[in-house]
Order: sequence, then structure tokens, then C-alpha cells
Amino acid sequence: MEETKLRVGLIGFGTVGTGVAKLILEEADAIAARTGVRLELACVIDKDTASPRRVQLPDGLLSSNLDRLLNDPSIAVGIELVGGTTAARQIHHQLLRAGKHIVTANKALLAEYGEELYSAAVQANRCIGFEASCCGGIPIILAIRSGLAANRILGLYGIFNGTCNYILSKMTQSGSDFKTVLAEAQAKGYAEADPTLDINGTDTAHKLAILGGLAFERRISMHDIYVEGIERIEIEDIHNAREMGYVIKLLAIGQMNGDGTLSLRVHPSLIHEDTPLAAVSGPFNAVSIHGHAVGRTMFYGRGAGMMATASAVVADLIEIGLGSVQRTFHSIPMVSGRQKNIPIKPIDEIECRFYIRLMAKDEPGVVAKYGRILANHKISIRGAIQHEGRGPENTVPVVITTHPTLERNMFNALDELSRLKVISGRPVCIRIVDIPEDSE
Repeated sequence: MEETKLRVGLIGFGTVGTGVAKLILEEADAIAARTGVRLELACVIDKDTASPRRVQLPDGLLSSNLDRLLNDPSIAVGIELVGGTTAARQIHHQLLRAGKHIVTANKALLAEYGEELYSAAVQANRCIGFEASCCGGIPIILAIRSGLAANRILGLYGIFNGTCNYILSKMTQSGSDFKTVLAEAQAKGYAEADPTLDINGTDTAHKLAILGGLAFERRISMHDIYVEGIERIEIEDIHNAREMGYVIKLLAIGQMNGDGTLSLRVHPSLIHEDTPLAAVSGPFNAVSIHGHAVGRTMFYGRGAGMMATASAVVADLIEIGLGSVQRTFHSIPMVSGRQKNIPIKPIDEIECRFYIRLMAKDEPGVVAKYGRILANHKISIRGAIQHEGRGPENTVPVVITTHPTLERNMFNALDELSRLKVISGRPVCIRIVDIPEDSE
């Protein structure tokens, strides 16, 4: 087999960049034998050229000068691993103007500025490989783009954030509260020092914007996605969910509706303990995709980390060396401009089941009062649990599950319940998601 040589430049020598350099330097021979593509690391660009890393670069490879990459015509690909959306956005435009293909793991950049960058890549007749932007080492973009190309995608359900999944899994297993488990996750390196973008759902929404755009053949902006995080999940909700046969996960959901609309949302969800996604624990990611021909598929693996993400970066480099990304990138509807005009269904028009936990006064007539409010808003109670025990102001915890109802009905009911004198504080409300399974 005749080898294709591909010289690449790496921008960003942090955790993932170190993993990419390690894979290229140590596995070049094996990759060439396996694929026919010989990867050569031509330069590594980083502001910090002094700190020790977990891989030893050959002398002269590390530099702080980006022009070394931009001005070398023998370097075909720039790997952007800077992160963020400011410097990285500028770097993408510089690389494209210099005639370089791009490989990136930057989900925030593509979710926020994808349309701009895809258009620039098309104008430059170059491509952007972004397998590493979603779900770490899971080859989910390749699967949607190629493996499931014969399908109309009807639904996508994903656990996209390892930090949130670790926190919720640990709360379920240990019974510890949110703050305790978050501190533990930070100590173990599963959560950033500032975990805001993880726990508030933004990171998951970035990935849903990218994967949803591929799956549903439509450009998706962050404004199209309803987002809630896990900050308000309490250990009582974890215990109540388990008692009823559910687990709580932060889910990304993209779903084609019967009326031809698309719903996109990120929020904590009660899913049945027998659902495959319920078994995904710790820092792992998983994606369940429903295609009209293939039925339900499931993809599982490490969603982040040095080597898992580096694996996806190198996979894109190999595909560029083979010429695959160049062909498929320009045919992606959200890149080519052939995207579908699918209306987005607002969150308040989506129908869903709900879990409600409220602290109610332990006195006669209370059940009738909150029951009447729910009924007035067309919410039917499916089940209810009242445990013994006392909370503040002689209140007792009441847990209610509902039949499907419109989100707007629930929003309005919660507002009215919050004003009820026999209810202490605003009720906790979490959606119950019934993930459909294959009938055969």
C-alpha cells in the first residue's frame, strides 16, 4: 500500500494537545500500516513553551509563533485545541486564509459561530473536521454523517456531559448531596475549578446544537435549545426517583414531532431504570439515536479526557489524509446551505410527564387545594406519595407524578402553587422522559 503523508500543525499544547502529540509521535507507524496515512507532526504552537508536559517533543518542534504554521505550505492541517470562542475564532479564519484544513475539538466555537466558519471553509475550499467536539472518543459524528445516512433521524437522546453524569451518578450511589459530590468531582479532575458551563447545561447544549444540526439536517442555534442545568437537584429527588424506579440524568433531547416540528431541549430528566441510558454512570457519555430504518441505536464511551478526545482528533486527521472529510464536509446540509426548513417547537408547546415535589402543610383540605390547581391547569395526577416526617412550618413532603401535559400548563400551575399559603416555597419540578424503545 502506497502511503499518503500528511503534515499537521498543532495549536494548543494543553491536556488534549498533549494526547494528540503523543498519539502521532508514538503511533505513526501503526496508523500508517493500518490506514495508509502517515501523520507527521510538523510543529506545536503554544504560548507556554516552558512548562513540562507528559510527552517529549523532538527538539525545535514547540514554538509560540503561529506564523510558523501559517507560512509553511507543506503543512496541510491545523489542529485547533485552544478552546473558547475569541482567539480560536480568529485562528480558524487565519488557518483557512492560509489554505489549511482544520481539525478541532471546540464545541462552543462551532455551536456559536459554526455557520460563519463553515461558510469561510467552503469559500476557501477547505474542510473542518470536528469529530472530537462531541462526546470525546465516541465516533458519533461519523456515525450520523455516514453510518446512519440512509435514515431519517426521528429522535436523539444523549448524556453528553461527563461532569454532570458523574455528579448525578455519585449522588445516586452514595446518598451525598450536590455540593459534596461537586467538590469530590473537582478533586478528582472530573469537574473544572469553575464548573458553571457544565452544570448549567450549556456544554451539553453546545453538543446538541452540533449533533442536532447533523441529525436533523438543519442549522441550529443556541437560541433554538431550551436549557436547564442540574444545580437545583437535591438528594431527596434522587431518593424519590429511585423509589419509583427512575434515575435522574441530564439529557439532551432532539425529537421530530408528529406535526413536523423539531423540539430541542437540555434538562434534568427522570428516566426509567430499565432504560439503557439509565445504566450510563460516572464520567461516561452515551447517545441513543432512532432512525426510521435502523430503529434504535446506542453509542457509549468516554466523553472527555486526554486520550479519548485525542483519539477523535487523530481519526479526523486520518480521514483528511484519505480524502473522506473533504468530500463529506461540503455535502453536510448545514454546511452546503441545503438544510431543511423545520420549525422549532417552543418549550411551552411540548407535552411531557412531570415529577413534582412540594412541601405542604399537614392539615385538612390541603390535598384538595393543590389538586384543584393542577386540575384547573389540565394536569392529571398519575401517582402521589406522602412520607411521614416534618419539615419547616409543619409541612410534609408530597411527591406527585403526572400524566402528559403541556409545558405551559405546568409552568402556570407551579406559579399558582407557589402562591398557595399551604405550600412552603416553590415546588420542585423535573420532567419524566419516556424514551421509546423498538417494538420488535
